[in-house]
Amino acid sequence: MKNASMQNLREQYGPRESMEYDVVIVGGGPAGLSAAIRLKQLAADKGVELGVCVLEKGSEIGAHILSGAVMDPRALNELIPDWKEKGAPLTVDVTGDRFLFLSETGAKSVPNWALPDNFKNHGNYVISLANVTRWLGQQAEALGVEIFPGFPAAEVLYNDDGSVKGVATGNLGIGKDGQPTGNFQLGMELHAKYTLFCEGARGHLGRQLNDRFRLRDGADPQVYGLGIKELWEIDPAKHKPGLVIHKAGWPLENDTYGGSFLYHMDNNQVVVGFVVGLGYTNPYLSPFEEFQRYKTHPAIRAILEGGKRVSYGARAITAGGLMSLPKLVFPGGALVGDDAGFLNASRIKGSHAAIKTGMLAADAAFEAVQAGRQNDELTAYPESFKTSWLHTELHRARNFKQWMSKGLYLGTLMVGIEQKLLGGNVPWTLHHQHWDHEMLKPASQCKPITYPKPDGKLTFDRLSSVFISNTNHQENQPVHLTLKDTSVPVNVNWQTYAGPESRFCPAGVYEFVKNEQNEDRLQINAQNCVHCKTCDIKDPTQNIVWVVPEGGGGPTYSNM
Repeated sequence: MKNASMQNLREQYGPRESMEYDVVIVGGGPAGLSAAIRLKQLAADKGVELGVCVLEKGSEIGAHILSGAVMDPRALNELIPDWKEKGAPLTVDVTGDRFLFLSETGAKSVPNWALPDNFKNHGNYVISLANVTRWLGQQAEALGVEIFPGFPAAEVLYNDDGSVKGVATGNLGIGKDGQPTGNFQLGMELHAKYTLFCEGARGHLGRQLNDRFRLRDGADPQVYGLGIKELWEIDPAKHKPGLVIHKAGWPLENDTYGGSFLYHMDNNQVVVGFVVGLGYTNPYLSPFEEFQRYKTHPAIRAILEGGKRVSYGARAITAGGLMSLPKLVFPGGALVGDDAGFLNASRIKGSHAAIKTGMLAADAAFEAVQAGRQNDELTAYPESFKTSWLHTELHRARNFKQWMSKGLYLGTLMVGIEQKLLGGNVPWTLHHQHWDHEMLKPASQCKPITYPKPDGKLTFDRLSSVFISNTNHQENQPVHLTLKDTSVPVNVNWQTYAGPESRFCPAGVYEFVKNEQNEDRLQINAQNCVHCKTCDIKDPTQNIVWVVPEGGGGPTYSNM
């Protein structure tokens, strides 16, 4: 049965209700909440009223937030100077930095004097970004920001002149067959003078806006990494609060970009994580299995053994840096934070960039509203970014991912020369040439990888991992992992690339099974989806398109 069209639904149920705001913000992460806080701060300073709302697809603020995370407080110092007095959950100071190169059985430590500044974390904090985001949400609400968790922005709305008018939330109560159920409710329209899109990496509306307004013209392709993370409780005798360890090398081949981290938090907990660049070429590679294998290294096993895994999650991160940034503004709105790609891959840090760009976008939007403008381009936002400390930081690191994509040893050497010896002040700029989905080689040209079976103590399978991510979706709803052409998974991905979606997904969403005629078909287990966006990025044919499910679906991260 065909899906009910929006036009048919309106004829049956009437027009959608609408609400008017000065600024609508899509995404309740660090970027969106910082923009909202800044807008309300500016309005209070000027003694004016300003209507600001934040839409968040997670069941609560912070539910979908996943990061390492070691946080640079520079932007937070600017946004909320008295954050310590206000109880922000930044309580574990970094006490030490270590960087290790791993072989299969050994580890070589880099002397601290030889580490570039991007791997030095003095003055930073080991945090749960999910908890910091929850705290930011409390600060925003205290200032009068209206926050709507569980209401994903599903559609961009446009004025007659083509400018962004706002967004609409998704309809509720659509069944798997695409037809309204007895619980059906039309979505709500939120209209604004300006709409800020802060959805995180590979935002589904941000992707549409990039295409509609040709925001990527002149920019390098955006490249991504998949970050996979577990939270562990470990033996107190092994716990060193504030110790930050980064690693490179095994188990990845030297020509595959990636790295790993292990951060000691408080309460005898550590976060252990693994990042794989999604430009890898071997379709047999499984980032999830590489992460499980990584934990068996003697240097990691020694810390985790005897401990207990508490939580699991995964999320794509942007890694293209300055050269991959799109045009940030368009009539009626702007891209902010990782929706644009501001993460500094050389530091493995993006939360400070999200907060800073949220503030810069808010400054521009407030100025425009006070001047009586609406639905035009907030040109002051990209202009202020170009003169900010964030631009300086990203400019210094602009070649990092490009060098590291050339191999571990050459990349490390050149990053060391650029960052350590020359301070990032180099006359050359390298460019990304390819999108991640273009990089897979046919399976016939690659060597299959055999991964060990999980032991259930140190290493685990996908389904048990998804279970502790607290992931859930309303079962009777359309699959939110859509296919442009249902024949492509078998006829192209399976035949040419040995079905890479069954391996690049860290949540067991995609599997190839036999139908009644003993023919291969792709089964999509949408219930498992942790909203990492890897499939939308890495699918070699770009046949998979991630769209928002019903509000509140997905993971619920607590201390991640």
